[in-house]
Amino acid sequence: MDSWIWWLLAAVGLGIPLVLTAMPEFAMFAVGALAAAGLAGLGADVVWQVLAFVAVSTGLLVVVRPIAYRQLQKGPQVKMGIEALQGATAVVAETVDGEGGRIKLNGEIWSARALHPGSVYEPGQQVDVVEIQGATALVV
Repeated sequence: MDSWIWWLLAAVGLGIPLVLTAMPEFAMFAVGALAAAGLAGLGADVVWQVLAFVAVSTGLLVVVRPIAYRQLQKGPQVKMGIEALQGATAVVAETVDGEGGRIKLNGEIWSARALHPGSVYEPGQQVDVVEIQGATALVV
């Protein structure tokens, strides 16, 4: 049997634990085995095949693995609570001015105050929530 077939079988064999354990390192070794299979298919010597396997696998482990883990550590940026309300659009329920008023924000009625004291917003008008102070939304 040709050596490139052995390398392909090694790549498949490394793919099995990848699927079972979800460890991306196995994928990097499988890619190294595919590189070695490619060299074997081109007629390279066994020494070059092994060197390609080691070089590609090590390169992926050194370069790709830290980047992938950094991305996994960040996680999705999900805004919750007050942070999720800042920047949202609301509809004025009762006239809002520098003294106060009411808006409908995400289906709930909130106390609101105009960010700029001279501004007045009439019912039905859309406003943007700039900040939440306690239970009062500052709007523009």
